[in-house]
Amino acid sequence: MSDSIPLRGSAADHGELATRRVDSRGERATDREFDAFVRARAPSLLRLGYVLTGDQHLAEDLVQSALARTLLAWPRLHTSAEAYTRTAMYHLQVSWWRRPKIIESLPGELPESEATDNTANTAFRLTLQRALMRLTPRQRAVLILRYFEDRSEAEAATVLNCSIGTVKSQTARALARLRTVAPELTELYREVCAS
Repeated sequence: MSDSIPLRGSAADHGELATRRVDSRGERATDREFDAFVRARAPSLLRLGYVLTGDQHLAEDLVQSALARTLLAWPRLHTSAEAYTRTAMYHLQVSWWRRPKIIESLPGELPESEATDNTANTAFRLTLQRALMRLTPRQRAVLILRYFEDRSEAEAATVLNCSIGTVKSQTARALARLRTVAPELTELYREVCAS
C-alpha cells in the first residue's frame, strides 16, 4: 500500500468539528495542531487501517472515523493522540465486523505487470490476506497488534481492553486457525524470503 493515499477531507472539511475548541483550562486548540498531527501520522494510520480491513477504501473510512473521534477528544489529548487514534481504530473495526456485511465482488482480473516478477510476494500477500479474513475480529486484532505492530501481550491487552490471558489464548487460536486454513503460508513465506 502506498503512503500517498489521501484522506477524504481534512479537519477544515468537517464543519462544526473544525471549529476552534476550548479545553478545560480555557486555552484554544488550533486546527493547525490537529492538521499537523493528521499529516504526520496519516501514512502510518492508513497502513494499519489497511492491515485491519484488507481494503484500501475501508481503511480510509476507518482512519477517517477514528480521526473524527480524535478531533472531538483533541483538547484532552496531549502526547497520546496517536495511541488514542489507534485504539479507536481497533474498537471501530471490531464494531464494524459485528454489523451485517454486504459482500462485494470484483468482476474480471487485473492485467499482469511486465516490470518484475513478484509472484512469490504477491501469492504470499494474497494468501495471508484471505487467511486473515477468515479469523474472528478479535483474533485478527491480536495478531496485528502482536506481530505487525510488535507489541507485547500486556500492551495488546491494554489496547483491546481485555486480559493478558485472553491475548495469549486468542493468539494461539488465531495461529492454529491460520495453519488450518492456509497451510501453504509457510512455504510461500520461505519463497518470499529467498527472493
